[in-house]
Amino acid sequence: MSAALGLYRLQQVDSQIDQIQARLKAIQETLENDAALRSANEHFAAAESKYKAAEQALKLSEAEVEKQRIKLGQTDASLYGGRVQNPKELQDLQKDVVSLKRHLQTLEERQLEDMLALETAEKELQLAKTDLEGVKSGLSDQHRDLTMESETLRRNLEHLNSERQAVITDIAGQALNAYDQLRKQKRGLAITTVSDNSCEACGTTLTASQHQNARSATQLFHCPTCGRILYAN
Repeated sequence: MSAALGLYRLQQVDSQIDQIQARLKAIQETLENDAALRSANEHFAAAESKYKAAEQALKLSEAEVEKQRIKLGQTDASLYGGRVQNPKELQDLQKDVVSLKRHLQTLEERQLEDMLALETAEKELQLAKTDLEGVKSGLSDQHRDLTMESETLRRNLEHLNSERQAVITDIAGQALNAYDQLRKQKRGLAITTVSDNSCEACGTTLTASQHQNARSATQLFHCPTCGRILYAN
């Protein structure tokens, strides 16, 4: 087997390994960082915060209303209890009752507004919860499929790594070093074929002697333009 053929077979294996590793990385990123799930979680958290704030506001309103009703009841009791006889004090109590009733009405209106706000917040929270559950359900199916794909890819990767070790045993150390250096320099593609008397990677047309050199079984020939190793079958 020629040196170029051995490296070409190694390149084919390495290219498949590169593709699998890139896909595994993409799958891992999808599983760890899902924009739809992050958005749904943020929406739910915002809705939950709004609901809790509305719930707290209603509790405060109810407490204010109850406090005002007690105060009004006490003033009514003083007005109609018979213990106050002074006309001026009775008149003041009547004014207080009117004022307290007016303020109670304002507080009750505010309580009603807070009740409506809580109902709205509760509906929004339920919608956000339903949306989040839907996204999680969809992601569960997607994640299952991606996990299954990942497992298949890892098995293929193990097979390719074993195949790579077998191919390497037939390649001289100097040729392998040259290949590894080019892989780093040429974005993973160290060796390419000759197609229609041209370098398939960069398209440079080869002379007859260059084409013949690319067919050498003992020496490696590099493309005069891109520098990759050429293999002519």
